[in-house]
Amino acid sequence: MPQLQSFMNLKAMFFKRAAKIAFLAILLIGAIAYFRPDTFTSVKIPFVKSEPTNSLSGLPGGDGPILVVKLDDTRSAHPQIGIEEADIVYIEQVEGGLTRLAAVFSSKISQRIGPVRSARISDIELLAQFGRVGFAYSGAQSKLRPVLAAANLENASAERNPATIYTTDPTRVQPYAMVLRADLLLDSLKAKGVKLEESKSVGWKFGDSPDGGKEVSDIHLSWPASSYDAHWSEDEGRWLLDHVGTPNLADSGVRLGASTLVIQKVKITDSIYKDKVGGVTPFSPTVGTGEGYIARDGKVFKALWNRPSEESGTKWTTIDGAEISFKKGQIWVALVDKEPTFKMKSVDATKSGSK
Repeated sequence: MPQLQSFMNLKAMFFKRAAKIAFLAILLIGAIAYFRPDTFTSVKIPFVKSEPTNSLSGLPGGDGPILVVKLDDTRSAHPQIGIEEADIVYIEQVEGGLTRLAAVFSSKISQRIGPVRSARISDIELLAQFGRVGFAYSGAQSKLRPVLAAANLENASAERNPATIYTTDPTRVQPYAMVLRADLLLDSLKAKGVKLEESKSVGWKFGDSPDGGKEVSDIHLSWPASSYDAHWSEDEGRWLLDHVGTPNLADSGVRLGASTLVIQKVKITDSIYKDKVGGVTPFSPTVGTGEGYIARDGKVFKALWNRPSEESGTKWTTIDGAEISFKKGQIWVALVDKEPTFKMKSVDATKSGSK
């Protein structure tokens, strides 16, 4: 019996000490949380996974193989198919002052994309920063084909793939009827053992809007025979786009727009290439340095861009040299040689430029 009593006393003493230690631990945690609340914000909760985001756009879906598709951008090509799921959309000037698009897909790749059109010389330098990506296009000028073959691009064009992959939309007229079955193209490349570059940062990062900037309601971008307008939507938190004065809708009915609109000023010059009717192909250089604007969160920031080499990404800074973070979401990059026009919120008047 004395042994049993001794055991019970030890047991009671153990639980008292354990309770005291637990109480002190709770007090310590409470004190840390009160005086250093940031201590626990970076603690990762086990077994709870956050959805991965894409390095190019910050969109959900994580990093994956990159497919770039060249799209017609004339009135006859609209509404375009599948473009609403691209991570980045580049607007490039082509013959006759018209525009054509290079849509970069990675976080999610639309099953159908189009209307697909031909490659241009500006694409080679522009796309080099992404690595060896799949490049989908309808064809190319004979002079340009060997240059494309020597570039660090995986030729995934209609010249190398059957009509089951580069289909014809019976509701459209040529040359605006070619629609890519991207799912079948990617399956074909995989079956051939082709490994495409996966998305990674190409110079910009995502974060809060910088200080300063000008509050803007509308932006007008123009080329000799084409134009885009961007209207800030507070409700959607993005710039809603018009193409040549008409709301820019995808074939799905989705209004196209940009969370971050990049206006990259470049020196557009004539190249040695011409289209089949003799129109001179312009070249838009994207390596080097230059000026431009970053539009996000209803503001425009005058900016500088820097891309030292073809393999380098493009970095954007304020005039004072501070890095400009992008907003997560689809990014549109307009390659222009004309100053955009901004409609300021404060004065509700159209002005050129931003200081």
